[in-house]
Amino acid sequence: MDALLGEPWELTPSVALRPEPFGALAYHFGNRRLTFLKRPELVAVVRGLRSAPDVRSALAEAGVPASQHGAFAAALRGLAAADMIRPRTTDPEVPR
Repeated sequence: MDALLGEPWELTPSVALRPEPFGALAYHFGNRRLTFLKRPELVAVVRGLRSAPDVRSALAEAGVPASQHGAFAAALRGLAAADMIRPRTTDPEVPR
């Protein structure tokens, strides 16, 4: 089982998501990296990370079947490597 699924994550504050027909463009204003999120389900997961207690919950809320959680965890690890998402260290109920 992938440990990432049980961890709280969030969209990095310096990243903006722009909706597109294929999913979304993610732009990091710090490192100027542009990333294509090619699945609407992945966009829903990334948007839901901040309010979900963990990645598994964000996946469930986005309607991703459990059989696909491993593939989505791999995609999220790629986004983390690009600093598009990061581990969440604050309470999701506390506004920033």
